[in-house]
Amino acid sequence: MTSPAEGPGPKGPYIVACIPAFHVESTIAKVLVGTSKSVRTVLVCDDGSKDMTGEIARGFGVEVITHPRNLGYGAALASLFTRAMALGADVVVTIDADGQHDPGCIPSLVEPIIKGDADIVVGSRFSRGEVGGMPAYRRAGIGAITRLTQTNSFSELTDAQSGLRAIRGSALAKLVPTEQGFGASTEILMKAKENGLRLKEVPVVIDYTVAKPSTSNPFYHGVEVMLSTVKHLSTRHPLIFYGVPGLSALVIAVVFWIWTFQIFAATRAVVTNVTLVAIGATLVGLMLLTTAIILWVIIGVLREAR
Repeated sequence: MTSPAEGPGPKGPYIVACIPAFHVESTIAKVLVGTSKSVRTVLVCDDGSKDMTGEIARGFGVEVITHPRNLGYGAALASLFTRAMALGADVVVTIDADGQHDPGCIPSLVEPIIKGDADIVVGSRFSRGEVGGMPAYRRAGIGAITRLTQTNSFSELTDAQSGLRAIRGSALAKLVPTEQGFGASTEILMKAKENGLRLKEVPVVIDYTVAKPSTSNPFYHGVEVMLSTVKHLSTRHPLIFYGVPGLSALVIAVVFWIWTFQIFAATRAVVTNVTLVAIGATLVGLMLLTTAIILWVIIGVLREAR
């Protein structure tokens, strides 16, 4: 009997499944069995679980990368991607270990990469306009994050938070996340766009009836991803992100300074409120412009060095 570590998989491309796992002892076995039917090798990152997650995965014969403490979703992906590159994977599939994703979708995910039509494929819950069973708050949160991600990645993207993805092995080195938390999901998409990779989405269905669909607080998850996405936007386009607001603040400052001097010329009195706005807008504008220039220079030097 073939173990999930080296499943029968399709002949030809070497497909490796990467599964971040944290406190998923009740679902990991089912995910491993389903995933092994469509890939050659399964890798699991036990991200500091205190339950039996790692032991169950090892019992199936898969390779388990163990983090001594919980580092986060992005850190787990980074460890998995590094190992997949060392194995020489042609295609890497990421799939969550909580049982929401259907491993049966893997063949449709990898097909565009095998055919040479894409470098990264996202399993989208929204490409067909169907979100059956998804809580309204989650739908709204994912929609907001996706719209923000579109501004610096792929305009056609419909699901920036899907963890069910396929990536061409040769592109993997360009997509290893630096974010340790859930912000890695959008970071990967922004890096893909930055490196000129081709994206395609395929429709998938998510099971929201699993007993324990997530170990993270949805509000914290959403805030973390939004802040991470904003951070990456700011470091990739500092002159726009900081410079435009800085110039706007200085324009406001000029208007209020003119108003202040006009009042003083007419009455020989200083209107405190108007003057404070002028001073505050000047300071904010100068700080933002200084930040924009410093970041622009530092990022330029780092890119040249790299």
